[in-house]
Amino acid sequence: MKVIHVYLIFKKKNYYFGSLSAIYDYLNEDEVGIKKSTLLHRSNETTILTPKAIIIKSTLLRCRNN
Repeated sequence: MKVIHVYLIFKKKNYYFGSLSAIYDYLNEDEVGIKKSTLLHRSNETTILTPKAIIIKSTLLRCRNN
């Protein structure tokens, strides 16, 4: 399962989302420091730095069923 971690640098707050688009359901472009269209064009990058946020795409690790 994919997870998007957004750290707002100046507010010192962490948010976790299931997609890049979901970020903009809760935060606006000014808070994130990047337009939604620009972020979606950079979707192949694992870490995206903006003047206001650090956006990291990762995989949510779950319990293994043995």
